[in-house]
Amino acid sequence: MNGSVIILGPAHPLRGGGLTTFNHRLARAFLKEGYDCHIYSFSLQYPSFLFPGSSQYTDEPAPEGLTIHSKVNSINPLNWWLVGEELRRRRPDIIVVRYWLPLMGPALGTILRRVRRNRHTRIIALTDNVIPHERRPGDVPFTRYFLKSCDAFITMSEKVMDDLRQFEKTKPALQVPHPLYDNFGEPLSREEARAVLRQKNLKIEDTDKVLLFFGFIRKYKGLDMLLEAMADHRVRAAGIRLMVAGEFYEDEQGYRELIDRLGIRDQLLLRTDFIPDQDVKYYLCAADAVVQPYRNATQSGVTPLAYHFEKPMIVTNVGGLPALVPHERVGLVVTPDPKALADGILRFFELGADHFIPHLRMEREKYSWTTLVDSIIKIIPCRTK
Repeated sequence: MNGSVIILGPAHPLRGGGLTTFNHRLARAFLKEGYDCHIYSFSLQYPSFLFPGSSQYTDEPAPEGLTIHSKVNSINPLNWWLVGEELRRRRPDIIVVRYWLPLMGPALGTILRRVRRNRHTRIIALTDNVIPHERRPGDVPFTRYFLKSCDAFITMSEKVMDDLRQFEKTKPALQVPHPLYDNFGEPLSREEARAVLRQKNLKIEDTDKVLLFFGFIRKYKGLDMLLEAMADHRVRAAGIRLMVAGEFYEDEQGYRELIDRLGIRDQLLLRTDFIPDQDVKYYLCAADAVVQPYRNATQSGVTPLAYHFEKPMIVTNVGGLPALVPHERVGLVVTPDPKALADGILRFFELGADHFIPHLRMEREKYSWTTLVDSIIKIIPCRTK
């Protein structure tokens, strides 16, 4: 046994999307490398009035072979102290803590301060975001409070590293590529995937040209710009369709009104509810390409999905996206506006998916879970007091 690891962050039965999927997969990577690994998740992640989706919980079965403790209450300071004391006494060698939202800073920062009192456990923060996409009061002090409780940091994009260094200039930090999500099953043919979606009452034909917008729908992800691009007369004339697969995390009425105003409803395939893990592969494999029309971004969990299922990407030149998607090799990089997105869509179909596949297969070799685990272990000796 190499040692003991606690992953502190969302896990089953929470629906945390990419966060829960990532934590499950990282736990498996540690177990494979011979570590005793448990996940400490949330008993309450968000108060219901702050949660933008339909439900925080999934009815999917728990992942096999993982030990998950649902213990952290994000709004109860007494709970933070109790969980911190439990982890202090447990004395894991490593805690890998996920940080994606300043709202979690007080809870996680307090827990970790209790843990540090054992003078044994090393605390490595996996920082998905340091400065959030959507700013709120308290972001800066909550983030500072959290970061001071950690020994070292892993980021998965240059943008997050730059943001981190605005707050924390001296503690060790490494930038590591986001590993591939390889736990959603093997790729299917486009025709097989579309046949399954037809059985799920999605009207998609084998001859359709289909783009995919995948994941939670939030303002910063730019779906409205993509809808406007779909209304471009050239895109309409080419018969290109857009499949939107993901739950609204903001008011959907504005999007519905935009669709009607643009007159593009017949170009859309809408599945705007939560996509369970077992269905993810069907949406990815049914598409010709994945579009990420983000207004701002750090890294994206959709990109590793696209790599795994060998789907070219059309992304905007914001945050860490261009570094992950070499232009006209793995996909296309455009500016975040409707005309540029329309130009990129047309360019993709001009080149054809086969142009991108060899480059996708070559580039994906960089993104392994072993690399992430090794990086976490590498940074451990650099303990700060």
